[in-house]
Amino acid sequence: MTSSPKPTTPRWMGWFSGTHIVRILELVQDLIVISLCIGLFCFMVMQLREMFLSLLPPLNFPRVTADILFLLIMVELFRLLIIYLKEHRVSIGVAVEVSIVSVLREIIVRGILETPWVQVIAACSFLLVLGALLVIRAWIPPTFDGVDPEQEVSRRHRIRFAQKLAEANNQPDA
Repeated sequence: MTSSPKPTTPRWMGWFSGTHIVRILELVQDLIVISLCIGLFCFMVMQLREMFLSLLPPLNFPRVTADILFLLIMVELFRLLIIYLKEHRVSIGVAVEVSIVSVLREIIVRGILETPWVQVIAACSFLLVLGALLVIRAWIPPTFDGVDPEQEVSRRHRIRFAQKLAEANNQPDA
């Protein structure tokens, strides 16, 4: 009884399969996001120190307000990074919220009366679009509960193609 020879592949070839490469790249990406979280957290602590120092007399109210709003932006960015680490996706809602707070911070820091009217109109229209995105996002069902929209569309196309192929095979030649 002769046994058929088993195909032998070098062990290093297994590392070049798609799953191993994707896992390694995801690990590297997670390490980058973790380092961003640590850096952002350290910067938030330094900014908090600066904010408390700006509360000492003489009180500069616009600077304190700008520092508080900047800290809120950094907290939202930190939350965005944490959501990415947990779910491996970027939260659209949090990203839109960060954008809204950033635009409002710039308007508050500059002062609405000192800002040219064209920039005020542009900021208002931008805020309207971001608000509409938040409303639309609330209506759209989540796509990350195990459903990949691209795979769903691809599956539909395969089914349609298989049906057309079956219909073509069932038709008699004329």
